[in-house]
Amino acid sequence: MVTVSGPWSREEMERFLDAETVPLRLGCRTPADKPWMLSLWYRFVDGAFQCATGADAAVVDYLDHDATVSFEVSTNEPPYCGVRGNGTATMTPDEEKTVLTELLQRYLGGTDSPLAEQLLAPDRREIQITITPDRLHTWDYSDRM
Repeated sequence: MVTVSGPWSREEMERFLDAETVPLRLGCRTPADKPWMLSLWYRFVDGAFQCATGADAAVVDYLDHDATVSFEVSTNEPPYCGVRGNGTATMTPDEEKTVLTELLQRYLGGTDSPLAEQLLAPDRREIQITITPDRLHTWDYSDRM
């Protein structure tokens, strides 16, 4: 089990990650060894972050090249707080679009929207990205703000 450092307990961190619906910011490296960052919807399950992306997304190639990642989930409005860390990303096909469907529920409240219909199209192949943290650090600037 990964140790959580910073001001929050593991339980406080998990409550934050369950409640927040901001995207996870994911840092990785390209095959040309350049840094890359992108935002993905996430859910935190059993100590890991689960994300989804299209099978043809550039990040799939990047993570194939180097599965080492950094990440942050943080609020966008003061008082700023969040969770950051690093770890390893693994990818698996999500043929039933299970993770994507859960993320659509979490972020959009359901699958009844033009975006959901586009993402759930039968001909679109989906990949589940699971980020297993090696390090987790919480931070909270509420007392300063």
